Amino acid sequence: MLKLKTHKGARKRFSFTGTGKIKRSKAGGAHILTKKSAKRKRFLKHSTILVKEEFKKIKVMLPYS
Repeated sequence: MLKLKTHKGARKRFSFTGTGKIKRSKAGGAHILTKKSAKRKRFLKHSTILVKEEFKKIKVMLPYS
């Protein structure tokens, strides 16, 4: 059987926690930061857990994680 290839874009954007959940970073914190409040920018720094509806898609892209 052929080996499955890891999706390189997904590998850079997602990581797994110790309990098997998928961690992602929040969108919107890279540019046009002058109009965003300090509180909003502060919360954009933190990562968050992926919702369960998207979990299956990402798991297919990262088969050996």
